[in-house]
Amino acid sequence: MKARPVTVGGLAADLAARVAKAHATRVAVDGAPTAGGDVLADRIVAQLQADGGHAVHIPAGGFLRQASLRLERGKTNPDAYYEDWLDLRAITREVLTPAGPGGSGRVLPSLWDPVTDRATRAAYLELPAGTVVVMSGTMLLGAGLDFDVTVHLTQTAAAIARRTQPEMQWTLPAFQRYDEEVMPQALADVVVRADDPRHPALVL
Repeated sequence: MKARPVTVGGLAADLAARVAKAHATRVAVDGAPTAGGDVLADRIVAQLQADGGHAVHIPAGGFLRQASLRLERGKTNPDAYYEDWLDLRAITREVLTPAGPGGSGRVLPSLWDPVTDRATRAAYLELPAGTVVVMSGTMLLGAGLDFDVTVHLTQTAAAIARRTQPEMQWTLPAFQRYDEEVMPQALADVVVRADDPRHPALVL
């Protein structure tokens, strides 16, 4: 695949323009934690706001399932990380449906704190009509989540392994399984090479 090197700022501007052109209100920035998705999502939101629109970044990490469910198969089970980590129903109910066409605009920015293993008790956000919700997270595609525009930050297995902290190396098989079973590069509307998140390249 051919790819065009871009700056992070240039990439954010390009993606913001695509989102605006599509009149999208629900955007996924999908990638391993090592791919810089949170940073890119923040930059997209900032660009949309600079262009006069309303936008908010909601990390999927605020919608993990409670520990008793996530860790039922053990604390270092890659299949559990792949299958059981995110509360997909809560993401749909609290974010994607209200942010979508005909939705109430009343979204929850986070639900569960994985550190305390308690509800975050975050206040609901009342979004103006047309507000773009940019959700960053891991393995967001192919799970039935209803996004309008999807961006996948692709990394080689070696790049993910190199940038993953030692205590999280057990998650690596989950990313390989995701690539093989979901094939996010084929599903995403936009694919970005992010072996070094500071120097991305837009796949053409």
